[in-house]
Amino acid sequence: QVQLVESGGGLVQAGGSLRLSCVISGIIFGNYNMAWYRQAPGNQRELIASVGRIGNINYADSVKGRFTISRDNAMDTVFLQMNSLQPTDTGVYYCHAKHFLLSSNTYWGQGTQVTVSV
Repeated sequence: QVQLVESGGGLVQAGGSLRLSCVISGIIFGNYNMAWYRQAPGNQRELIASVGRIGNINYADSVKGRFTISRDNAMDTVFLQMNSLQPTDTGVYYCHAKHFLLSSNTYWGQGTQVTVSV
């Protein structure tokens, strides 16, 4: 059974920081490209950061320079360090795994709420 379990969300003031974690089980972590998505109230889910199985990283323009994605293959975990948080960063953050060859093999976490107050 595949599980992606996110943690680290919460309420923070603007300018603050949070670190999200996503622990994955039930798959061979090294075969998966990992990503974080965000869904703000009333909006579609959007890709904000990704890290490939070989370490290639991409960010959405809205978080570039403020967020850092990383993965620890020994711990089967992906992280998202979020600094200089703004109220527009509020939303539910989801961890996503996609097999590097079999694109139909994708998995989602349950999401973790991040709320940034003014």
